[in-house]
Amino acid sequence: MAAMTPTTPTTPTTPTTPTTPATRYPRLREDTREPDTGAPVRTPARRPRPRIWRGAVLALAGAYFLIPLIASFVFTVHVPGRGITFEAYTELLSADGFTESLLLSLGLAAATIALSLLLAVPALVAVRIGSPRLRPVVEVMCMLPLVVPPIALVTGITTVLRWGPDHLSRTPLYQTFIAVQHEKFPVVLVLAYTVLALPFVHRSLDAGLRAIDVPTLVEAARSCGASWPYVVLRVLLPNLRASLAGAAFLTLALVLGEFTIASLLGFQPFAVWIVSISGAQARMSVAVSILSLLITWLLLIALSRAGTTPSTAGAAPATTSRKEP
Repeated sequence: MAAMTPTTPTTPTTPTTPTTPATRYPRLREDTREPDTGAPVRTPARRPRPRIWRGAVLALAGAYFLIPLIASFVFTVHVPGRGITFEAYTELLSADGFTESLLLSLGLAAATIALSLLLAVPALVAVRIGSPRLRPVVEVMCMLPLVVPPIALVTGITTVLRWGPDHLSRTPLYQTFIAVQHEKFPVVLVLAYTVLALPFVHRSLDAGLRAIDVPTLVEAARSCGASWPYVVLRVLLPNLRASLAGAAFLTLALVLGEFTIASLLGFQPFAVWIVSISGAQARMSVAVSILSLLITWLLLIALSRAGTTPSTAGAAPATTSRKEP
């Protein structure tokens, strides 16, 4: 009797496809990141970029820089009652002190660039190769001039230069103090400008050294028998050309526009001379300011092109930077 219990027929089951990583995670298109169904891809329409804001910002920045220059130029060439005249520009070369002050500023700028690079390049390369842990210390020391106002710096320089008892008047130290204050080329200004330029020189060179693998370059050159001067001049400096040009760029702009230290120490470079003639010859002083801007821009463009133009020979191939510890 137990065999009389009805049994339900079993329905055939469809074979299940084994689950694989490809079925669980369908392949995605690389361009749209959607499942690849074989259908043609429709590229979404791009939204128009707000170019009007770019133009507005560019126009605002251009007006901010150009309107004062145009107004200054109009002031120099327009004389009430006489109309347009270029006397303010034609009388520049014959003005007392123009050539001397301009040459003095250019000479101070060249000496400051040379001295700051001679100090910063070997120091930063030595720290990079020999003592990487000292890099924060060197960075803090180079950044100190940013927190010291120029008036405090020039007060300290004046105190040091005035120090000198009578019994030291015939010693080399006293004669050195006199020599660095020579009117034709005051070395004391070069020393002060070098201190002021250290933060900018350090930033520019440090960025260049981070972009190349200095230990590997030095080790490879030394393994080939190169001397240390050859390594620095023919291996490292060509790879730091852009950084060197940037450091010179910033130092030149700093020296040509510096006024406080030179004025308080009693010297007359180009910036001080412009201020000195502004009281008696206002148009000429504005014309000199415009001319100094043009000279500065031309020099900065020349330095910028010197740092970006590839050299034809003598440059070592750049290497990839090593990951910073």
